[in-house]
Amino acid sequence: MAHRRVTIQDIADACGLSRNTVSKVFNDRGSVPEATRKVVLHKAQELGYYQLPESSVAANTSAQPRNIALLTGSDPQGHSFGSLVITSFTDQISRAGYTLKIYRVSGEETANRSLPPHLLLKETAGIISIELFDREYSDMLCRIGLPIVLVDSYSDSLADPIQCDLVFMENYTSAWHLTRQMIRCGAREIGFVGDINHCRSFHERWDAYRLALDEAGLPLSRSYSILAKDSEPYGDPEWLAEQLRNMPHVPDAFLCANDYIAIHLMTALKKMGLSVPDDVMIAGFDGSPESAVVEPSLTTAEIPSVEIGRLAAETLLGRIQNPDRAFRITYVKTAPVFRNSTR
Repeated sequence: MAHRRVTIQDIADACGLSRNTVSKVFNDRGSVPEATRKVVLHKAQELGYYQLPESSVAANTSAQPRNIALLTGSDPQGHSFGSLVITSFTDQISRAGYTLKIYRVSGEETANRSLPPHLLLKETAGIISIELFDREYSDMLCRIGLPIVLVDSYSDSLADPIQCDLVFMENYTSAWHLTRQMIRCGAREIGFVGDINHCRSFHERWDAYRLALDEAGLPLSRSYSILAKDSEPYGDPEWLAEQLRNMPHVPDAFLCANDYIAIHLMTALKKMGLSVPDDVMIAGFDGSPESAVVEPSLTTAEIPSVEIGRLAAETLLGRIQNPDRAFRITYVKTAPVFRNSTR
């Protein structure tokens, strides 16, 4: 009895890919990641569709790009979140045989929508972006044709049909709980500190803060918030003190976009002769190591950075193996930690 002839569709079904992707491999047209090409060729050989000498398969394997490019607009290893994400991410991709290469994207490259000059796409299997929140630059990356994962993104990215996978920390629940806790402790005027358009996470923390005020029947007055662009010196206590003096009066409490801002805000308040938390309560976000040792210890939200790195790696590796699957948005749960900076 004659065996049914194996088709391209059979190979596509066996690999979990589209017929179009498999066709590109055999017709040598279009851009197909080498990892995917390898899977298709091996499956074709296994099914008896397309016989290749072992040397040819080996040649394809050796030519497969083995680099993952990390693009960043800042030094992600300069703070605990970025450092832990990269460490976890690197561990996962190295187990799969890939090497991480880190590229700092300059302001000029961001404005020109250009890649760092030493990044060679033909040697790159995929891209991860951290601390890079420019909308047009992100769109440019998505048009390259390589698998890409964004860890956080520009502030209104969820309103756009961005063509890549996204990994976020969950911001709403923890920011809501932090704000509600300060309300329960007696705060009636609460400000927010941070550039709410810096990234998606900052904007979600702002939205949760507004929701908590609304649910408690408290007014939202921007005159009690510091919402300047991220280019302003949020790390300078003197600048922050100047912003505080420009307010009608200092409110009862502040929710800050991250711990870095919160710690410098506490310094500014102390310089003004105000006590934390007796005069003003402060909450941050990140769960940085500094938040536990600063005086008073900082109420914050812990971000599972190691888990974010692991999920980002799994997402990118999965995209390399299966470039046609639906794009995913993944949130990793955070947890509020109440300390002495709130009563």
